[in-house]
Amino acid sequence: MTGTAPQRIVVIGGGVAGLATAALLADDGHDVTLVEKNDRVGGRAGSWEKDGFRFDTGPSWWLMPEVFDHFFRLLGTSTEEQIDLVRLDPGYRVYFEGIDDSVDVAGDESRNRALFESIEPGAGDALRDYLSSAREVYDLAVQRFLYTNFDSANAYAGLPVLRRASTLLRMLTTTLDAHVTQRFSDRRLRQILGYPAVFLGSSPDRTPAMYHLMSWLDLADGVRYPRGGFVRLPEALAALAAERGVKVHTGSAATAILTRSHRRRNPLGQRATVTGVRISDGDGVEQELPADVVVGAADLHHVETNLLPRPLQTFDQRWWDRAVSGPGAVLVCLGVRGDLPELGHHSLFFTEDWMSNFDAIFETPTRIPDPASLYVCRPSASDETVAPPGHENLFILVPVPADPTMGSGGEDGAGDRLVEQTADRAIDLVAQWAGVPDLTDRIVVRRTIGPADFVDDLNSWSGGALGPAHTLGQSAFFRASNRSRKVGGLFYAGSSTTPGIGLPMCLISAELVRKRIRGDTSVGPSRS
Repeated sequence: MTGTAPQRIVVIGGGVAGLATAALLADDGHDVTLVEKNDRVGGRAGSWEKDGFRFDTGPSWWLMPEVFDHFFRLLGTSTEEQIDLVRLDPGYRVYFEGIDDSVDVAGDESRNRALFESIEPGAGDALRDYLSSAREVYDLAVQRFLYTNFDSANAYAGLPVLRRASTLLRMLTTTLDAHVTQRFSDRRLRQILGYPAVFLGSSPDRTPAMYHLMSWLDLADGVRYPRGGFVRLPEALAALAAERGVKVHTGSAATAILTRSHRRRNPLGQRATVTGVRISDGDGVEQELPADVVVGAADLHHVETNLLPRPLQTFDQRWWDRAVSGPGAVLVCLGVRGDLPELGHHSLFFTEDWMSNFDAIFETPTRIPDPASLYVCRPSASDETVAPPGHENLFILVPVPADPTMGSGGEDGAGDRLVEQTADRAIDLVAQWAGVPDLTDRIVVRRTIGPADFVDDLNSWSGGALGPAHTLGQSAFFRASNRSRKVGGLFYAGSSTTPGIGLPMCLISAELVRKRIRGDTSVGPSRS
């Protein structure tokens, strides 16, 4: 405990951000209760099992390992003690429409420089300079922009920021696509360097060039995988939270954030203070949990527009109507008979005109891309526990518009028409491009997940798979704040708020809430 009297805290949402927040706050000595509407915790880092197959249904790339290391150190443990990580090599395989040979991206910079040089003369040296810049911006982001609530001038005006002010301004006002195109000519290299925008819920022509920092993570720092699947992370977080006394209520949906009005606004301009959370279990039985602090770690749109009355909403529906959602997704979980050496642990399939894919998703009117660039994960390449002997585990992600009217998925083709048609086309594309003509005939387990499932299971805004896109207007200090402007004691964590999308960002968002409650305005990772 550091300087703050123990408080009663209710965390809404048992995803990675909610579990991490609960563990950190309980470690500070607070009385923490976590409520999760589903029957088990995990949120987007979900898992599904059938007939000996175990599928991750959410995150599948382990990047920024030092963020995980730092988080676990705050709780007196380590990544090594909690998670069995394996470094992937190659990091991933890429297939390109109209080009026969796939490309294996290595797990280190030197081999990737050689790879780039073999594809485009001079690109090896260009990649060296590109990754040097990416590393510099990444280090600056970690020290100045990610672990801050932007409530201190040091976040904006520290010497490291001032030294690079002109460079940062240029990278904020230039798109990632333009930044890459200026340095590389071959379509394959441009797509490899532009794809990280998808991790950010956006596209290369809509994402600031500042995010070229992502390429340092996969091309130099490498890609890792937790044995047993990504479900191991929420499992570890739940255990750490329980050890610190967090009380977890699963199958309990928050139905309202309870407040007490002020006669006059407090010094922060807030007109009310939280007093608790009303929850309802699966039988409709309601109870009220008293609280001095509430952390909304569920989807921010749901927390604001469904759990608070309109006058107390910081981010009301009009705010969301102006915001930009990341893409939706059709997910396809496949159990396949026999081996699939044609696929890597991670495989990316890029169409020749992939910009039309992004326009289909983000422009109005939206449409389902066809053919669609897509992603395939084959965790059974690295983990024998996720599939029965003699079988492979495949997870296909097809980016689509964030539109729940596409419908829901189902097992064995029983999902809604557009979802199943999208899945069928994706399976056919993988079979054709990777050279597995009998792929469909070898499928023994099949389940699809559509945008409507993201709404039903996760209360996801507009059926998005990730959260608000990392456009310029939704990045860093422009992103939705993690503190309510209207309700005292109400904070937010998760991908909807700062610092943004992804597992590492969710862990950082938990630390940022702890900083708020501690009154800590420091810039950079906490020391304890």
